[in-house]
Amino acid sequence: METTQIKKDIRKLSLDELKAWFVENGEKPFRAKQVYEWLWKHAAQGFSEMNNVSLPLREKLDQHFVINRVTVATQQISKDGTIKSAFRLFDGNLVEGVLIPHEDRMTACVSSQVGCSLTCKFCATGYMERKRNLDAAEIYDQVVLINEQCLQQYGLPLTNIVYMGMGEPLLNYANVVKSVERITAPDGLNMAARRITISTAGIAKMIKKLADDGVKANLALSLHAANDVKRNEIMPINETNSHATLSEALKYYHEQTGRKVTYEYIVFENFNDSLQDAEELLRFTHLIPCKVNLIEYNPIAAALFRNTDDDRLSKFVYYLADRGVQVNVRRSRGKDIDAACGQLATKEKELVM
Repeated sequence: METTQIKKDIRKLSLDELKAWFVENGEKPFRAKQVYEWLWKHAAQGFSEMNNVSLPLREKLDQHFVINRVTVATQQISKDGTIKSAFRLFDGNLVEGVLIPHEDRMTACVSSQVGCSLTCKFCATGYMERKRNLDAAEIYDQVVLINEQCLQQYGLPLTNIVYMGMGEPLLNYANVVKSVERITAPDGLNMAARRITISTAGIAKMIKKLADDGVKANLALSLHAANDVKRNEIMPINETNSHATLSEALKYYHEQTGRKVTYEYIVFENFNDSLQDAEELLRFTHLIPCKVNLIEYNPIAAALFRNTDDDRLSKFVYYLADRGVQVNVRRSRGKDIDAACGQLATKEKELVM
């Protein structure tokens, strides 16, 4: 009885593994580099696009391998120009990604997991089930597709990438790091590592691993409260990654890398917006060189939090800035299409073509 061969995802192979396969199958190893560049530098969606590869070799590749490409299922454009996409993965799952245009930069916000396991109380994704990690190519494809949208809509290429979409990047460490490597590689997208930021809710041991592995991307910590009682309330991950544990990891990260860390801090009304909260945040900023992004809260149906008012926000900002903290206020983009920070959550109806 004939069995059906299960095709392997070719983008899971390293260049050396691909060369080994070519040799085993009677092909010249230099052909592997040609194919590898088609997969990553040119983001080929099928073997038929590889026009400097012979037809017999393309047919052989098609017999043994598959390219599990990502496609755009739906796309929405905000009144402020932000573009939110639901990306369909090869298995039918969806993740969301966002293009955020600014005068001086074009930023892609990409997802690293289908859903999330961290259950942060203010985040729509946190109310979803975590179904699986994305592989490196699926993260990479989001960047490629958002760059295409950027060129089509604005005539400009992407300048920045933030891993701030659905999921916790450091709980998908290997694939996130590989995607950064492919995005920055000369035979990949060749983007500068300093333009890439990995955001984490605070997985202390993986923050240390980023430092040990020499990952060149920037690091942002979603802090949102500078004491354990309040952070435990809104971010259950803090129960196993307390402020003391994170402090140690952040000091280690800075010692090993010499880099600043960005603290992301959503300012909730009557929760973490008092001057006492500002003082606690000030003390936390003294750990290592850093900057603080104060973020407008974006309401979701599942939570009752509200954004602080302008007067309390102004006092909060002044308190920090007057004491030497580098602080920026990040206003929401794409709120009208649920594309703003904390609002990403795919819906089952989007699975229907």
